[in-house]
Amino acid sequence: MWGELHEECGIFAVWGHPKAALQAYWGTFSLQHRGQESAGIAVLSRGDISVHKGMGLVTEALRTEEEILREGEAALGHVRYSTTGESSLVNAQPLLMRTRFGPLALAHNGNLVNATELREKLADEGSIFQGTSDSEILAHLLAKSSQSRLEEALLESLPKLQGGFAFTILSREGLYAARDAHGIRPLVLGRSPDGGTMLASETCALDTVQAEWLRDVEPAELICIRDQGVNFRPFVAADQRPKRAVCAFEAVYFARPDSQLDGQSAHLIRRQLGRRLAQESPVAADVVVGVPDSSLPAAMGYAQASDIPFDFGLVKNRYIARTFISPTQTGRESSVQLKLSAVREVVAGKRVILVDDSLVRGTTSRRLISLLRKAGAKEVHMRIASPPYTDPCHYGIDTSRAGELAARTMSLAALRESVGADTLAYLTIEGLAEGLGAEKGWCMACFGAGYPVAVPSLEKGMPSHV
Repeated sequence: MWGELHEECGIFAVWGHPKAALQAYWGTFSLQHRGQESAGIAVLSRGDISVHKGMGLVTEALRTEEEILREGEAALGHVRYSTTGESSLVNAQPLLMRTRFGPLALAHNGNLVNATELREKLADEGSIFQGTSDSEILAHLLAKSSQSRLEEALLESLPKLQGGFAFTILSREGLYAARDAHGIRPLVLGRSPDGGTMLASETCALDTVQAEWLRDVEPAELICIRDQGVNFRPFVAADQRPKRAVCAFEAVYFARPDSQLDGQSAHLIRRQLGRRLAQESPVAADVVVGVPDSSLPAAMGYAQASDIPFDFGLVKNRYIARTFISPTQTGRESSVQLKLSAVREVVAGKRVILVDDSLVRGTTSRRLISLLRKAGAKEVHMRIASPPYTDPCHYGIDTSRAGELAARTMSLAALRESVGADTLAYLTIEGLAEGLGAEKGWCMACFGAGYPVAVPSLEKGMPSHV
């Protein structure tokens, strides 16, 4: 996956903890895999909110010795990769606004498919936008709300947003969070043993600060956290709520292996997908190799189901950061060689099954197969632990234009030849649904299963892109 897909964003927030800013720092740090373009922390201290943010990784954008990490009773952290809006400091989050509700800090994971429509309408009504991100839209809707209380203004504004989103807002009075009506983007609720209530994009962030996972934020749910306790309110009536559609790619790739998805281990889900892949697409071979790190559980599952030994035939260089952001094809191809190398002793003279979680452009697969062949692999059989990636995501994952998706533009035979594999096979959509648990409700739009939320640009015949 190196260079194939860009991560989304990660959110971590805490209310009522004696070391809120430091907790937010470490919680945000544990979500670094979700966004490596910019990072920031907003801190509530003595009735005011301050924001520190910068470009790059958490350790580059924020310093642990800064005064911001030594005080504050509440904090909100964010890591970002832009899916809407330019890569610039003005779009880095959290966003800080001075409003009639007092100072507000806002962090967002996802993408609003009706952002253009809302932005144009708000601009016509006099709104002035500071950046190009769609995250600002909620702030302007709140400013124009007829309600006098922030909680009520949120309940009025959130139903106007379409797409996949998880919003978290820090105010003087409390911490607020909302998840889109389909539950596409993830958000979980936790509690610290030292006091304090927490929100995070993944449970691994709660584990990092030794907090207890309580439950996932429900689709179409607004959570209000104050000193008096936690309040849960729906912003879409139960009889009008659409079908649940959690992002399947969280399970396939994005979530850290030690995170829980709706109570299921991401690691175990991926291992099960690998088992199913082996049942659907067996092949005679000597060793099963996974692409570090996200594909290793699927490779282990494939090896277990096929009774073929698993081994580490590819090694990751852990001291190369952020090369996946390379904007050019040449940069993406070079990053593969910098980040991964083949272990000759494992693959030389052997028939190798290479398991990866997905195949998007094909750049990475071609380079990895070349590495294995140069290391002496006699055969390389590629197995993908997800269905063909044929449609761009419009809900918060930065994927290619439709014309750049290899499985959309090439037949299976042509794609096999393009990446240089002896054989190539994908997990079926039925296999993915069974491995994930179809009854839970998943968004599989990127695998050609249809968009759960209508995308205006597609309806109008505009180019398909994120």
